[in-house]
Amino acid sequence: MVGKHPCPECGADLQWNAKAQSLRCPYCGTVVPWSDEQRQALDASVVEQDLETALRNPPQGRGWGDARREVQCQSCKAISVFVDGRVAQRCDFCGSPAIVAHEERNDAITPQSILPFKLSDGQVRDTVRRWYGSRWFAPNALKRLALTDTLHGVYLPYWTFDAHVQASWTADAGHYYYTTETYRDSNGNTQTRQVQHVRWTPAAGQLAHFFDDTLVPGTQGVALKLLRAVEPFPTTSDLQPYSPEFVRGWTVERYQVDLAQAARLGQQEMEDATRALCAQDVPGDTHRNLVVHSTFRGRTFKHILVPIWLVGYTYGSRQFQVVVNGYTGTIAGDRPYSWVKITLAVIAALIVAMVLFSVYGAQR
Repeated sequence: MVGKHPCPECGADLQWNAKAQSLRCPYCGTVVPWSDEQRQALDASVVEQDLETALRNPPQGRGWGDARREVQCQSCKAISVFVDGRVAQRCDFCGSPAIVAHEERNDAITPQSILPFKLSDGQVRDTVRRWYGSRWFAPNALKRLALTDTLHGVYLPYWTFDAHVQASWTADAGHYYYTTETYRDSNGNTQTRQVQHVRWTPAAGQLAHFFDDTLVPGTQGVALKLLRAVEPFPTTSDLQPYSPEFVRGWTVERYQVDLAQAARLGQQEMEDATRALCAQDVPGDTHRNLVVHSTFRGRTFKHILVPIWLVGYTYGSRQFQVVVNGYTGTIAGDRPYSWVKITLAVIAALIVAMVLFSVYGAQR
């Protein structure tokens, strides 16, 4: 069982405080530094698990360290996990009030490690306001509100995959060379120009590479394009062993991309990256007919939680999200457009073009 750290003053359960970067009591405010000794004292450690073994015999969850409650949004289908007895009124991902209790799955793989929040909500609110302020074509009402009252800190499920790859490749390597060509222009004058040609030669090679923590999101609640835009998360260096103090008081999303699905997605990402690495090794200036044969060995995985700050809102009839990496501060988001502003900008551009045309036309 994961170790617990009660408040030394009142005995209440401690929670991770992003601003203090320490454990903090939500009742009496006592701050308890999260030391290296405490990390080392945890029963769990951040270790890689053999993927082939896990796919044959899926591991059982080792527990969240606290009693938990799960709810599912009927709108976006995200499943939220609460380990502190809270009851959600609205979905943190889309804002919908249509949430229902969800049956807990005892066979679900629970997180082994976690990347704790590094940025506080105050820091992120300023970031979101600046981001909205820089969206020129957003409606004025959206800029005024900045919508940071709907800001939520959420831990998202991720899978990480490691693997050693040995690859062999063959291709046609293209080498550019140039010849001088004589031609007549539209006025009948003789001109010369350089013409590019390609000389093709056969090429082959070997590649050895190690993939360390290839990331595959397990989330249903956050738009994948936004999540990819705020990556990476520093999972190779800053992960901590899972402890309930980190997630108590926060929302945790349970994965809906299971290990088998994630393994296939991770494998495809590694294969694409291997092909790109082999393409870089082809000599010359260009290449064609690249054929890659790859063998992957020593495949391992981890199930982790990563921090994001999320703004989910409805504007008109559409839903939008703004996502902030809770560790690095990188931001990405959707937002509505003001067609009035866009129309005015187009009209202004046309007027400027007409004025310039008139000025330069009069000078001729």
